[in-house]
Amino acid sequence: MTTEADRDTKLRRLDEYLRANDCEAVWFAQPASFAWLTGGGDNVVDRAASQGVGAVGYDGGDLRVVTDDIEAARLAEEELPDDVGVESYEWFSGSLADALAEHSPTPAAADVPVAGFETVDPTPLRQPLTDADIDTYRALGHEAATAVERVCRELEPDDTEREVATALRVALGARGIESPVALVGGAERATQYRHYTPTEARLGDYALVSVTAERNGLHASFTRTVAFDPPEWVTDRHTAAARVETSALEATQVAATSDGRAGNVFADVQDAYAEVGWDGEWRNHHQGGAAGFAGREWIAAPDHEARVYAPMAYAWNPTVQGAKSEDTVLVTEDGFETLTETGEWPTLEVDSAWGTTSLERHDVLWE
Repeated sequence: MTTEADRDTKLRRLDEYLRANDCEAVWFAQPASFAWLTGGGDNVVDRAASQGVGAVGYDGGDLRVVTDDIEAARLAEEELPDDVGVESYEWFSGSLADALAEHSPTPAAADVPVAGFETVDPTPLRQPLTDADIDTYRALGHEAATAVERVCRELEPDDTEREVATALRVALGARGIESPVALVGGAERATQYRHYTPTEARLGDYALVSVTAERNGLHASFTRTVAFDPPEWVTDRHTAAARVETSALEATQVAATSDGRAGNVFADVQDAYAEVGWDGEWRNHHQGGAAGFAGREWIAAPDHEARVYAPMAYAWNPTVQGAKSEDTVLVTEDGFETLTETGEWPTLEVDSAWGTTSLERHDVLWE
């Protein structure tokens, strides 16, 4: 849950937002931003919905939540700090948007459509991460990696992709971790597709397992490779992808300490592919970007103007046909901390494309 320092940091950002946009209040009903501001509170009932069942608001004073009378007691007792007030409306009297329009001072902004309100983009407000966010992230990353790696160590060539995906979701769910992404690609489909959504195909000679795990609003993405009797090229391609990932992390740190932008990092990623012998391979898949209260707070692209912050989590996911290297890494001005690691999976030390940074990245597990 949130700390006083964490809350103060986030409220200062909101104060700046209110002043800059001449607003009296700002509201967050999207689940990720609700969790960000409440210290991990969950306003989700229907995971297919784009907004939760309540909105948390700030008007320069205390935080308060507006929700219907079905959810008010549960949110107050199970999802919110004690000092966050809850105001409810009768569930049959209208929508959450209607209730926000009635309960909020104006002018106001919200991250969901509300008549008469401005639209707030929560992404810049959620960056950089606070100390409390980072501590929560460390726990998520370690537990998610532990769950996934235990499943991966039990894989067999005759397992189907769908069976593995189910096992991943069960292992994560047992730890209170949601799995919005659980991709499993066997030897045939991992070479054909960059997003290997699981099917009834057998794993065969090797498998790529890619997961995005979510808890308390934070998202951790990572990939593990398991080899049984793989093609000879798997090692070389995996190493190439790992070198591009290391290059992306190096470029991220440089950008974060020089007011750089996502487009600057992307240009370095393009160069890194060329340096490791795979010029143009970046065209076949997005390369990732900043992570936090979304699977990606932004995805890098040419000339992308998103600012690069530190301390901030980044999940770069370079692919080289049939191979992928991906972890969620905390980038600070002083170094790198892989959040999605257990210390129990094989690693390899690789240099960036320019030989100026060397990092331990996750290697192929040979079974």
